[in-house]
Amino acid sequence: MRAAFFFLEQAMPPEAGFSTFAGVELAALGEREGTPLYVYSAPAIRARVRALQAALHGLDAGICYAVKANGNGAVLRLLAGEGAGADIVSGGELQRALRAGIPAERIVFSGVGKSDAEIAMALRAGIARFNVESGAELDAIQRIAARNHAVARASVRINPDVDARTHAKISTGKAENKFGVSIAEARGWFDAKAQWTNVRLDGLHMHIGSQLLSLDPVREALRRMAAFWRDLEAAGHAIASIDVGGGLGVRYREGEQAPDAGEYVAAIREALAGFKGRILVEPGRWLVAEAGLLLSRVLLEKQGDARRFLVLDAAMNDLLRPSLYEAWHDIVRIGDNAGRERIGYDVVGPVCETGDTFASARALPRCRAGDLVAILGAGAYGASMASTYNSRPLAAEVLVDDGRYALVRKRQTFDEMIAGERPATDWITA
Repeated sequence: MRAAFFFLEQAMPPEAGFSTFAGVELAALGEREGTPLYVYSAPAIRARVRALQAALHGLDAGICYAVKANGNGAVLRLLAGEGAGADIVSGGELQRALRAGIPAERIVFSGVGKSDAEIAMALRAGIARFNVESGAELDAIQRIAARNHAVARASVRINPDVDARTHAKISTGKAENKFGVSIAEARGWFDAKAQWTNVRLDGLHMHIGSQLLSLDPVREALRRMAAFWRDLEAAGHAIASIDVGGGLGVRYREGEQAPDAGEYVAAIREALAGFKGRILVEPGRWLVAEAGLLLSRVLLEKQGDARRFLVLDAAMNDLLRPSLYEAWHDIVRIGDNAGRERIGYDVVGPVCETGDTFASARALPRCRAGDLVAILGAGAYGASMASTYNSRPLAAEVLVDDGRYALVRKRQTFDEMIAGERPATDWITA
């Protein structure tokens, strides 16, 4: 798997420094657009989606990008232009996908808690199918579809009870996780599907977790899903779609090795040999994580009694993963680092939380106030999980491509951040 800094143009070790991203000078970009700033490489995203498409060649298969990874409209439009569909988990993500030009017939709706309003919205839009996660949801889809004189296509999300060997907070395929239903319960749904007259139950779905660095759990989950598909067909239940989910991991740090698209698809081909229906895959992180970085400026160095701190203008509200998951991101100083001594820093933000820490005891070239650093591998679950905690407006986002860039989300102003707030002057009795 390529290193997190692969798409930075200079193919040199981190201590030598970086200066450009997709042909754009990062120092000039930071000066012009300010920091913190999310920067996404269009060539890197295109390369990933095309690699997956090439691996899937010859299969009746579709890519449904997991919008939750990065829902920026420009990123979605880029992926739509490459022929990708969308995997959504909310009504808001549905609207984002549609506005970006992703056809409804290439959209699947996952998630354990779809509201009646969201189900109705998706039915009106004409999405490809619902990935159903509970009996209550199946009943709700039936009720809403009947009321709207519609027929909803649906897949059962099975929980194969497979340990994804990833962080506990992003593992979704074990029996104790909230996602999906057991194979036994799913079998009961198919046997009784005649009672849901407005739901065409003809698909299977699974997703065992995120940031999967080994294909062994994937193979085991695929094996269990394939066995269930064959059992269902033997019992007379035609299966038109098998959605194998997403979760393919990326390289965040030295020593990590993630599968490539070819290895991943080979596992799918082997498990689903003989399947005549449509196969769907739901990559998110794998398509965009390594294509993005968070550009930040050093505010100051601080020598504590026990630690040396490098304080950035980016914070946990901008990039939550290190605080939430103890996630590692490579951090590099922008510019020429030749001859600079290396210092062990705790790299932190200005938010009033001890958890506002990007890295501990991280060796970096000596940094001074005003220097730029890039937090790499930040294209997924970065801006999409950001907040305005500590009343910090949301960062700007840019897309870079062949020496040029476009501002794809302007920096939020303070007035925009508080625009929805009102004084308590108009009191209403409920």
